[in-house]
Amino acid sequence: MTQPSKALGALIIAVLACLGVGLTIALQHGAAPYINAEQADAQEQAFLSVLPTASYDNHPLQQPLTLPERTPDTQAVTAGYLVSLRGQPSAVLFRSQAPGYSGTIELLIAVAANGQLIGVKVLKQNETPGLGDKIVTEPNWLAGFLGKSLNNPAEPGWGLKKDNGQFDQIAGATITSRATVEAIHATLRFFDAHRAQLLIPAGPSQ
Repeated sequence: MTQPSKALGALIIAVLACLGVGLTIALQHGAAPYINAEQADAQEQAFLSVLPTASYDNHPLQQPLTLPERTPDTQAVTAGYLVSLRGQPSAVLFRSQAPGYSGTIELLIAVAANGQLIGVKVLKQNETPGLGDKIVTEPNWLAGFLGKSLNNPAEPGWGLKKDNGQFDQIAGATITSRATVEAIHATLRFFDAHRAQLLIPAGPSQ
């Protein structure tokens, strides 16, 4: 092959390579909105799974609340979303945190307009496998909080039985259990203190 032919061949290969890279970037850029939409939908479904299906007809994640100032005993609450049904507030979905044994435990806590807990779910945790991670692998423990409210049980009951409270602990995971109970209790205190402000209708259902 002559020198000009080699040069031409190299040029063609370089052009094709550039076209391939450009096409890949274009495809990725074009697909990005769809990927982002799918990720947002998956996150929404994960969040909303904590709510009873008949308790809402809006998109709560699209109705974030401006939270009132938190006090030291309600610092567990980090975000809130309005849940509504037929245009009326039916619940508030909270993101709350608990200082676990191996890091922060992130919780989703759904509180109905009447102050009852209607859902509790773990979003993130790094607790010890086989011990603290039972907060996820044994969902019946969290289910034991459903139907409770700030006054049910009364203040002394919001603790582990080993602390003279009402709730069982996860076997071998006292710190995880205690932190979770305290975070749920703090969330209920926050809701009760600001119920009127949190449950203002936000307009037509989304």
